[in-house]
Amino acid sequence: MRIQAIVVRIIRQFFRDKRTLALMIVAPMFVLFLMDLVFNGEQYEPHIAVDANVPQPLQDALKQADAHVTTMTKAKAMDELDEQQIDAFIEMKETAFRLTLEGSDPSISKTVLMTVQKAAQTLMPPTKQPFTIDTVYMHGSENMALFDNFGPVLIGFFIFFFVFLIAGVSFLRERTSGTLERLLATPLKRWEIVIGYVIGFGIFTTIQASLISSFAIHVLDMMMEGSFSYVLLITFLLAMTALTLGTLLSAFANNELQMIQFIPLVVVPQVFFSGLFHLETMEPWLRSVSFAMPLYYGADALREIMIRGKGFEAIAFDVYVLISFSLLFMILNVLALKKYRKL
Repeated sequence: MRIQAIVVRIIRQFFRDKRTLALMIVAPMFVLFLMDLVFNGEQYEPHIAVDANVPQPLQDALKQADAHVTTMTKAKAMDELDEQQIDAFIEMKETAFRLTLEGSDPSISKTVLMTVQKAAQTLMPPTKQPFTIDTVYMHGSENMALFDNFGPVLIGFFIFFFVFLIAGVSFLRERTSGTLERLLATPLKRWEIVIGYVIGFGIFTTIQASLISSFAIHVLDMMMEGSFSYVLLITFLLAMTALTLGTLLSAFANNELQMIQFIPLVVVPQVFFSGLFHLETMEPWLRSVSFAMPLYYGADALREIMIRGKGFEAIAFDVYVLISFSLLFMILNVLALKKYRKL
């Protein structure tokens, strides 16, 4: 009977906490649904530009290999390669083909190389020597590892995840311990309280982001082509976005367990739409979801800096979007405090 009483009490607890019960069922199905959409996308089809001197049979062979082929001048192709609008450019150099790869993503470079080699082999009889292909990389190299490509995304993700979790739980404890209520009883305005918490937590999140970035680049020897100061800027903005989002959502949680329940709904989707997986293989409507994800902009900026060695002009849009996210979440934080004090 005593065991039965314990079982009944636990069951009643679950049924009283409707959100926990729902997330135990809905959250795993939601994550599996996202994985199905992401991993069952179409196969990546490389975008290859060719010089006008490239033989038409090779262009036809590339198209048959499911590549998107466009004819353009070398100058235009180099610009589009730098802007990541195409993956490679092929031109004729005497008796050989010269293949210029964008190179920042090893998996795409490998796909392009296999496609071009397969197309070139179809042009020559088996008894003759195949065409020679000279390969050069605009960014990265043939020795570039997948970790170098995923690294910037992982740096952004771990900073976002841990800051979100720690800030949310810490702010929740401030509220449940009565500290926030005592502050709200003072003449302080709600926006002053929010800014104070953001600055206070922000000091430690900035230190955390700096240490994680330094460890990845200097200890793990992750590829670093650009300025480390820009990496610190992006990681700081990601940390501030995660901080303000975490404190915002903590206002809707009554305990640490409920705060953790936001992870599969808020943090996990960030991974799928951060650029860790090829967004081009997803459906257009699904691809547009990435524009609402802060980590998408942070990962894009970190890749521009660390892999492509770009400056502020290349990351300016990402910087402004991350600042906008932080300001939006701060405003929502001020509004969320209305449930505790009207003024």
